[in-house]
Amino acid sequence: MFDLTGKVALVTGASRGIGKSIAIMMAQAGAKIAVHYKLAHKEAEITKQEIQKSGGEAFCIKADIAHYNEVEVMIAEVLQQYGTLDILVNNAGIWKEAAIDTMTEEQLEETLAINLKSVFYCCKCAVAVMKKNGGGKIINISSTAGQRGEAFHSHYAATKGAVISFTKSLAAELASCNILVNAIAPGWVDTDMSTEALKNEYDKIISVIPLRRVGKPEEIAGAAVYLASKEASFVTGEIININGGAVLCG
Repeated sequence: MFDLTGKVALVTGASRGIGKSIAIMMAQAGAKIAVHYKLAHKEAEITKQEIQKSGGEAFCIKADIAHYNEVEVMIAEVLQQYGTLDILVNNAGIWKEAAIDTMTEEQLEETLAINLKSVFYCCKCAVAVMKKNGGGKIINISSTAGQRGEAFHSHYAATKGAVISFTKSLAAELASCNILVNAIAPGWVDTDMSTEALKNEYDKIISVIPLRRVGKPEEIAGAAVYLASKEASFVTGEIININGGAVLCG
C-alpha cells in the first residue's frame, strides 16, 4: 500500500462511484479526507462513515463547485478543519446525452460548468494553498471520451478533452512550485452514472473492450492513490488510461 500518512486530500464528487472509491482508498493509505458533495448528503455521510469505520479520518463538505465563490468557501473549510491541503482530486462531473442539433444552451452550459469550470476553480484555489506549502498533487479525472470523442455526448467529450489539455498546461506551469498535475482517463466503469447504459447495451459495450468487461471504481482509485504518493514524485503532465484496452493511446 502506498503511504499517504499525514496528507490531506479533497475529493470532489466523493459521495458515489469513482470519487467514493478514491476517497476510501486514499484514507486507507493514511490521508485525511474532505468528502465533497453537492446534493447527495446521505451518500456522502456513508462515504465518511466507511472511512471512519476503517480507522480513517474524514468530514463531509457541501458545495456547488460550478460557482467560484462556493469553491473559495470549500477550500477555506478544508483549511479550517485540517490546516492544510496536499492533494486535490477533481472527480465531480455529469454525463448526459444530447444530440448536437437538439442540444440546448442550458445543457451545454451545465456540462461546461460542472465538468470544466469547476476544475479551473478548484485548481485556482488549491494551488494558492499548495504554493505556500511548497508543493502538492492535483489529479484530474478525464475520460476516454476526451481522447476519441463520443457521439451524442459532444459537450461531455469536449470538457474531458479540455481537462486533458488543462492538466498538461498546469503540469508545465506548476512544476517549479513542486505541484504535480496528472489526469486519469477511465473508460467504461461500473458506477451509478453508467448503470442505465450498461444495462441496455452491455454486450455492445464490452465487444470493443479487449478485456471483455467494464472497470471497477477501485481500479481507478488505485491509480489515483499512486499519483498522490511519493512513488509518483517524477510523474507530471501524464494521462493514465484505464480502459481495458479499448482506447490505446500514448
